[in-house]
Amino acid sequence: MPHPNHHSHTSADQRIESLGIQLPVESGPAGSYVSAVQSGTLLFVSGKAPLPIGGKVPKGRLGKEYSTEEGYALARSACINLLATVKSALQSLDQVAKFVEIQGSLCTVPEFEDHARVLDGASDLLVEIFGPSGLHARSVVGVYTLRNGVPLTLKATIEVKPK
Repeated sequence: MPHPNHHSHTSADQRIESLGIQLPVESGPAGSYVSAVQSGTLLFVSGKAPLPIGGKVPKGRLGKEYSTEEGYALARSACINLLATVKSALQSLDQVAKFVEIQGSLCTVPEFEDHARVLDGASDLLVEIFGPSGLHARSVVGVYTLRNGVPLTLKATIEVKPK
């Protein structure tokens, strides 16, 4: 895990820009639900898949079509997709007080065991952007299938700063 940088004077919106990350337009839900719901000071973000690569949605399994390293990049990509939803819901990433928890679902072959390493792609990015506020609890599971054949999805619970 990268050392949490202490950028007390730069905002999360500025840090994401300095990392050269372009947040996409927030992707809508894949079914009859909403992308994010705020209850009190908590924001619950629905599962997000990795962003398209060359205009195509990534499809396949970790341990077959994708290596652990490729999975790490896919988890980072899903996290960028998730952050687009957070920004859309809160108007600014600076409204994030803390990432409380993230949960990953990975479509894997039965013998795949690098779940934690794959999800580090998302966890490391959150620490890069939010510093200590990006440190979170997490869980990751391997599943047999995911919607549209995507290799992984990522969801999050976030504490929002009071208005």
